[in-house]
Amino acid sequence: MFAEFFDGRNPFDTFFAQRSGDDEDGEEAFNTFHVGGFGGVTFPRARGAQGRRQDPPVLHELRVSLEEIYSGCTKKMKISHKRLGPDGKTVRNEDKILTIEVKRGWKEGTKITFPKEGDQTPNNIPADVVFVLKDKPHDVFRRDGSDIVYPAEISLRQALCGCSLTVPTLDGRSIPLHFQDVLRPGVRRRLPGEGLPLPRCPERRGDLLIEFQVTFPERIPPASKPLLEQLLPP
Repeated sequence: MFAEFFDGRNPFDTFFAQRSGDDEDGEEAFNTFHVGGFGGVTFPRARGAQGRRQDPPVLHELRVSLEEIYSGCTKKMKISHKRLGPDGKTVRNEDKILTIEVKRGWKEGTKITFPKEGDQTPNNIPADVVFVLKDKPHDVFRRDGSDIVYPAEISLRQALCGCSLTVPTLDGRSIPLHFQDVLRPGVRRRLPGEGLPLPRCPERRGDLLIEFQVTFPERIPPASKPLLEQLLPP
């Protein structure tokens, strides 16, 4: 049937003919076809560096204190990574110092990326090295965005009758304060502008929040209970 329509030629010979030899440069230009991909067949891929993919990012924690966030600081981080030798084939270990300028007010979770500082081999694109900012636990304060929280422990008597406190700040000052109202457990009082610098406007600062923690007595003497029942509201 093919012969009648195509003058004795098989029109599919050009598709199924065996390769008669190599290319002029002595190498095949493409890999063979494989099942899968678009329409059940993958398109041919050229050999060489075009098929390389970049490795996933390498994450490291960068721990900083609240004082360092308050003032800004410079961190030097030493990394060890693999680098290609001059021949482009051999791999050697190499140490490198990465310098990070921590800006005033940076938030926890801020990422600092050093492109392609991961391991390098003949078959990959080096990964990006990413440092993620992490707050160090503080002995006095804890962070709440650009605000800082100072937990103030007071007695039940102070909570009910008023108290005087000396509140520390991140830059080493002390602020005397007097409270006359009833202070419920967990209530906060705000000192504007005594917190951390704002990330987008470092000349402005967040607030210092005084969070009251009321310490209740373990026991009350029996003789004191009738008096308390008379004084305290039901």
